[in-house]
Amino acid sequence: MNKKVAVILSGCGVYDGSEIYESVVTLLRLDQRGAKVQCFAPEIEQMHVINHLTGEEMPERRSVLIEAARLARGEIKPLAQARAEDFDALILPGGFGAAKNLCNFATQGPDCQVNPEVLALTQAFAQAGKPIGLMCIAPTMATHIFGTGVTLTLGSDEADAAAAVRQMGAEHQACAVDDIVVDHKHKLVTTPAYMLAQTISEAAAGINKLVDQVLEMTEAR
Repeated sequence: MNKKVAVILSGCGVYDGSEIYESVVTLLRLDQRGAKVQCFAPEIEQMHVINHLTGEEMPERRSVLIEAARLARGEIKPLAQARAEDFDALILPGGFGAAKNLCNFATQGPDCQVNPEVLALTQAFAQAGKPIGLMCIAPTMATHIFGTGVTLTLGSDEADAAAAVRQMGAEHQACAVDDIVVDHKHKLVTTPAYMLAQTISEAAAGINKLVDQVLEMTEAR
């Protein structure tokens, strides 16, 4: 039977939404592995809108769901409609949207809070023993989902983000761009992706391993 995987997106674009390459590579690998995918995004406004040409903030307001629909070719649903019991696994790509729209780690660091809909769904997967994949900056939400003691990676052990998640109670492991860290107890898989990647190929190497490991973990349930 083909596995059903939910993917949570946070907009469209590295600086204010989901990282596009990470999202596309994730969706491609899931398709290659025969998984049935449904994308979701919270029906909220982005924290802000960034001009991806100049890096400057723009005087606009945009919907996370509508922007994420660009990545999903319109095949996306509001996060409020997602139910953990309908899926075998959950994956969250990175991009600053994960730290700005799905939670507020970008502004609050270790004192961050997770969007209530995101938190409810991710905790439902965790409590059901269903595997979760978090990439790039998304693992900063892990202690909110699983509690303290969860093992994860953000890439370099010396990075400010790594220090922040340790302060939040996570066990951080350094990890190469093309590798993954697996917390078997919590069924969490993480990879650095563009926390370290310099090319799409580097990011894809770790993302493909993450997707493969998440799907493998669904077989163990």
